[in-house]
Amino acid sequence: MRKKVKWGVIGCAGIAKRAVIPGIQESELNEVAAIASRDADKARRTAKELNIPGAYPSYEALLEDDSIDAVYIPLPNHLHKEWTIRAAEAGKHVLCEKPLALTANEAAEMAEACDKAGVLLSEAFMYRHHPRYRMIREMIASGRIGAIRGIHGTFTFNNAADAANVRYRRDWGGGSLYDVGCYPINAARLLLGTEPEAATVQAFFSAEHDGVDMMASGLIEFPGSAALTFDCGMWAAFRNTLQVVGDKGLIEVPSAFVTGTDDGSNFFVTADGMREEIQVPDVNQYAAQADDFARAILGEQPLPFPPSDAVNNMRVIDACLQSARSRARIAIVKEREA
Repeated sequence: MRKKVKWGVIGCAGIAKRAVIPGIQESELNEVAAIASRDADKARRTAKELNIPGAYPSYEALLEDDSIDAVYIPLPNHLHKEWTIRAAEAGKHVLCEKPLALTANEAAEMAEACDKAGVLLSEAFMYRHHPRYRMIREMIASGRIGAIRGIHGTFTFNNAADAANVRYRRDWGGGSLYDVGCYPINAARLLLGTEPEAATVQAFFSAEHDGVDMMASGLIEFPGSAALTFDCGMWAAFRNTLQVVGDKGLIEVPSAFVTGTDDGSNFFVTADGMREEIQVPDVNQYAAQADDFARAILGEQPLPFPPSDAVNNMRVIDACLQSARSRARIAIVKEREA
């Protein structure tokens, strides 16, 4: 019988209960063995609700469980660094929610701690484990849409009425760039296969929401002729799209990062004067993410996206936030890989 990776979940966040835990449970190579909360009753209720065998009254107690191979961390952003490092020191592999940290420097510290402990670290951008992004990358490489001239991404939703939400705590890493802007930035880096040079961002900072950016629009400059234009927001109508514009054609991804039961995962290619819908397998991208991580843990394949990728993504977000607050173009300084 094939070995499975045993997971512990640090925290009972909505994304964990709604999507990630069910995805791990649906995956081929993983099982969720335990969940922890600082509220013992909450841990027990969540474990019962999701059919998880173990429930711990503290994060520390879960990390002391020698049977746990890996942990998933869906805590508020400002806690990612602390608990990733503590998990690494306990010998656990770590899948941490995006954004990995509050700054690139923090992300680099986390990567260094995991490397020192001999454990794997991955940022939970589930969308890129879906087979359609492999298909899109292959299509771009084939030259079907020609040279890429630009990428445009959107990720917006309206949750502004929930004023107590952790997304609206500036000191906790709140704001739309951290929460959803990170997706089109990550996707552009993935599809272009290179790191950007500069960022220019305009943002709406809301006094009603602790001064976090509730909407941001940006231009990310990549080497050569290509650029990413994007907008992200938490006080706007829902959108979730990606367009890749080439000199010979266009790729459109209607549900680019999250897909619902009615959305589907198909995308569209316009080339040679014709628009074609590309059929994509129906895949739980959270399960695919868990299995990719498990294969790396089990030594069957390299980690698809190393910690250095997360550090570089944070470097772009750092520049975006600096640009939005200073209303200036910010150069992105390339540093050594973590």
